[in-house]
Amino acid sequence: MTTGTPRWFTSSYSEHGGACVEVAINLVASHGVVPVRDSKNPNGPQLAFPAAPFAFFVASIRTEEFGTV
Repeated sequence: MTTGTPRWFTSSYSEHGGACVEVAINLVASHGVVPVRDSKNPNGPQLAFPAAPFAFFVASIRTEEFGTV
């Protein structure tokens, strides 16, 4: 993981206490990454995605490019 302290947040669409992921967008400007972790295991592993592909992924979800579940 990169240096810097992630400020984690969960989507406003998440149910409280649900099976969610948390992201920390505060490291995009300084490190160019978006860390992601499981909200049920905050001390567990973290993934760090490059900012541009992560933004493309989120935009694709918003436009339902992957369909709906």
